[in-house]
Amino acid sequence: MRSARRGGATSLVEVTHVSGHGVWVLVEERELFMPFEQFPWFRTASIGGVLNVQLAGPGHLYWPDLDVDLAVESIEQPERFPLVSQVRPGNLPQPPASTRRRKKALRKGRARGGGAGR
Repeated sequence: MRSARRGGATSLVEVTHVSGHGVWVLVEERELFMPFEQFPWFRTASIGGVLNVQLAGPGHLYWPDLDVDLAVESIEQPERFPLVSQVRPGNLPQPPASTRRRKKALRKGRARGGGAGR
């Protein structure tokens, strides 16, 4: 009796290693490294979320649990694709003035016993 022919790879993409420095991902027989400094979404993500990666299309990866889409090219050449937000904690964008005034008015109404439906 002969064995059946060996099949192809079962997965074209998989995370192979996670460390304190970043994530290694195997994409179609190429292993790529994603350092947390350039790919910060993975730093605080659950291991299950990081491991759940899909090849969404040619050269395109998707982590559905994290809602992260990345082109393989952006992993290979991150300097060409600035991914890190320039907003720093403490310098968060403020909502428009009209929104701030509306929220302030709502807070004053609650303090006086007013509210919706009156």
